[in-house]
Amino acid sequence: MSTSAEYLTSHLERPLGRGHTPEDASTGAAGGAACGDLIRISLAVDPHSPVGEIRDAGFDASGCGATVASGSATVSLVRGTPLLEAAKIGAEDIARELGGLSAAKQHAAELAADALHRALGGAARGQAHLAAHGGRTLVAMSGGVDSAVAALLVAEGGSEAVGVTLELWSDPENDGDLSCCSAQAVRGARRLAHEQGMAHLSIDLRAEFKAGVVDGWLEDHAAGLTPNPCVRCNGNVRLDAMLELARALGSETLATGHYARVTDTQSAPVLRTAVDIAKDQSYVLSALAPESLERLRFPLGDMRKEQVREIAERAGLAVARKRDSQDLCFLAGTRQSAFLERHGGLGRRPGPIVDQQGGRLGEHAGAHTYTVGQRHGLGISAPEPLYVLATDTRSNTVTVGPRTELLASEVRVRGLTLHRDGQSVDGVRVRAHGRRFACRLSQQLTAGRHELAAVELSEPAERTAPGQLACLYAGDVVVGHATITA
Repeated sequence: MSTSAEYLTSHLERPLGRGHTPEDASTGAAGGAACGDLIRISLAVDPHSPVGEIRDAGFDASGCGATVASGSATVSLVRGTPLLEAAKIGAEDIARELGGLSAAKQHAAELAADALHRALGGAARGQAHLAAHGGRTLVAMSGGVDSAVAALLVAEGGSEAVGVTLELWSDPENDGDLSCCSAQAVRGARRLAHEQGMAHLSIDLRAEFKAGVVDGWLEDHAAGLTPNPCVRCNGNVRLDAMLELARALGSETLATGHYARVTDTQSAPVLRTAVDIAKDQSYVLSALAPESLERLRFPLGDMRKEQVREIAERAGLAVARKRDSQDLCFLAGTRQSAFLERHGGLGRRPGPIVDQQGGRLGEHAGAHTYTVGQRHGLGISAPEPLYVLATDTRSNTVTVGPRTELLASEVRVRGLTLHRDGQSVDGVRVRAHGRRFACRLSQQLTAGRHELAAVELSEPAERTAPGQLACLYAGDVVVGHATITA
């Protein structure tokens, strides 16, 4: 009988597939300068196999011997394996293939698992064409309680749940534990999926996310706007990529942990608010196209947050009481001003803070760091609280005044998309978790795209920064969205 040391020695002395890169391979890498170990896993999927059989695999590694052995063990585990079975392999399986690893060497198995799942994700997007499977649902998993319970509910409903986590941003300045899209989050989500017996894939969308979300966010800030990147991400990058992956895996449906609902109508599916209004996420999902909504499932839409946590606790999920992520995923513990300087070149640029008559009241560090409605951080003493009324990045000025000057009875928008006739609009939300205001459109507009429009509020409300999204409702149904202008 072979001992643990013999298993490890065998993979060290005769590493399987080391230096081999299969033709048309998808490659995933992990490690680097920080730890001194680097591993690359390459694999090729048979595009004609209905289960996506991995016809060949190889690896390369540098660093400690345990990393080399882990690469060899990974190749041994995945060759000839269906893609979704390989997607159930984690660090514990790799370590077991080696006869067990000490705590000090477990890091090598973790790196090999990271590289494997990046390679699997690339192969799933580029090579795999799995047979259609009506009982399979892809589940977006962030590593938090909501997506974990969504996956649990999908599986309990009789579907084969397959988890997917997107790696959207990587920056040494970030706190990876606070981000829902970091390498740490991917690893945590994979662990949750494997604990539930699910296959799990990770998709590297860092380039697409930077180009489609972060670059635009930086450009808007440079222009004095305050955009909502989550709307852009959900509408153009994140969910579209996962819906494409679902189809490659033979599934027509994608489930997420969002708090929202979808209702089918005679013309097209519509997005509705969640039962738990305090957690409702219809605002950040409002830019989704009807054809995307048709394939999306929101298992938590009819539930309240506390119910979700109770389900997680009963199932023994470690994330049952994990706190929700509050920051933008690419900030994750980084100050916004520091991020703007580091990635957008928008550094300190002192300028005047003025009143409405142009009188100088103080100095700011850069107009791009302020937003309409902001009260704190002005550094000005005044008889009454002062709020930011306007910013001008060209003149680098910030105009402030009393709260009453923020109140407006009309919201002007551009790029309005209406899914129904404009006469149906009776509510608008201008912040993700803000109050919904009663309103109507000032013009008679039909369903479709409109360049400019005005939303009349039933009562004055604080103006929202230009660049933010206005989400339009008819009752609890999302019927349109647009971008707020100055």
